[in-house]
Amino acid sequence: MGNLTELLTGFAHVVTPANLLIALIGVTVGTAVGVLPGVGPAMTVAMLLPITYGMDPTQALIMFAGIFYGGMYGGSTTSILLNTPGESSSVVTAIEGNKMAKAGRAAQALATAAIGSFVAGTIGTLLLVLVAPLVVAFAISLGAPDYLAIVVLAFIAVTAVIGRSRVRGFASLLLGLVIGLVGIDQVTGQQRLTLGSPLLADGLDVVVIAVGIFAVGEVLWVAAHLRRTAGEVVSVGQPWMGRQDWGRSWKPWLRGAAIGFPFGALPAGGAEIPTFLSYVTERKLTRHPEEFGKGAIEGVAGPEAANNASAAGTLVPMLAIGLPTNATAAVMLAAFQSYGIQPGPLLFQRESALVWTLIASLFVGNLMLLVLNLPLAPLWARLLRIPRPYLYAGILFFASMGAYAVNAQPFDLFLLLVLGILGFAMRRFGLPVLPLIVGVILGPIAERQGRMALQLSGGDLSGLIGGPVSFIIYALIGIILVGPCLRRYVVQPLLNKPAAAEQAGRS
Repeated sequence: MGNLTELLTGFAHVVTPANLLIALIGVTVGTAVGVLPGVGPAMTVAMLLPITYGMDPTQALIMFAGIFYGGMYGGSTTSILLNTPGESSSVVTAIEGNKMAKAGRAAQALATAAIGSFVAGTIGTLLLVLVAPLVVAFAISLGAPDYLAIVVLAFIAVTAVIGRSRVRGFASLLLGLVIGLVGIDQVTGQQRLTLGSPLLADGLDVVVIAVGIFAVGEVLWVAAHLRRTAGEVVSVGQPWMGRQDWGRSWKPWLRGAAIGFPFGALPAGGAEIPTFLSYVTERKLTRHPEEFGKGAIEGVAGPEAANNASAAGTLVPMLAIGLPTNATAAVMLAAFQSYGIQPGPLLFQRESALVWTLIASLFVGNLMLLVLNLPLAPLWARLLRIPRPYLYAGILFFASMGAYAVNAQPFDLFLLLVLGILGFAMRRFGLPVLPLIVGVILGPIAERQGRMALQLSGGDLSGLIGGPVSFIIYALIGIILVGPCLRRYVVQPLLNKPAAAEQAGRS
């Protein structure tokens, strides 16, 4: 009952004219930028992060909630009309969505994606209201060794699960940890990796890092590989759904929401796995299997719902524990930190009004997005006709202006260029970006918790392992690291032996 009262108070703060306008601007800008090819939610939030400087923290976070959800909505438009997913989580939507568009059913594909996103986003936000306080209650009982174990789990998960190569994942994480070390040691007061420059004494601003790695790096990469002209966009009518489309979509919406939310809350769960699972599930349960691969509406409704429910799920560990589980959540965590707010168990106590206003704004922004996406889909589609040189030059300009606005230091523009080249090189050599951002943000937290645990134990290394929680977490880490090796070198050979023996018997 207390949570409901807090949520109603949050709604009272959101529905003021100024905050509603901020929310509307956030969802509109998020959708518009998210529609553009190669510009996913993470890059959208990173690029627009600096524009909230000088705003009230509550209004800034309301805008980011709108940008966050708007970017998720916009990605489906690109996937359906252009067959160019803005993020890996939109790949599955493109499989059936673009086939529907080419078959003259772009309106129905966009409609089921928008309505499914609204349904799943609403369900996911409701679950956030119910689950987050429970996670906070659990997190309050944890000590420094337990938090250290959780952060190490996040490190291992994002490096071992994301991408095709663990070596590249750990290399990206190492880059992030090194970047996070730049500045003055908070305990000894010694400068670390500053190269004698006083401009680096305060460390690298997370906003500049996020904009450089995501926005500038992505722009350089996409501009170097895509064509100079806009892609061929399928014509769009007014999005609408017939009775049969509604009948075939509502169950995939609910199933997608149920699949997506838990994966979003898991470290390195991401939206790729639940969208794929949703697609496989709908393909097995459909009464129209012949349409899959040719433009089945269930193949759009389910994965898109899973995608947006997963987005709501990512906010649970970010708000309750301070752990980002995907790139977008990592950039949003940087937005909190830029205002001196540290997400975690005490956030719901120290900044109760801000948190519940943010959660309430998710409901409001979700409704605004539905109203915007249905009638304005043809307008969003026209953005896809912008020639690529103008598009990426504009993104680069706004990213540079935003990064400069953080500290008004020309040196930040040099850092932005260096980080952008680093982001480009990482994409060139297949290094995932998420481990680097997680390393930058969580590296100092891991250092602080590790030092605290050692101080409490008088320097004894056993102090790094606390109670049952840390034991369980380190066991999970062991499974994550050793599991694939056991499966490849022990389980798989045992499974292949009967087949080999049977084949030998036949011969």
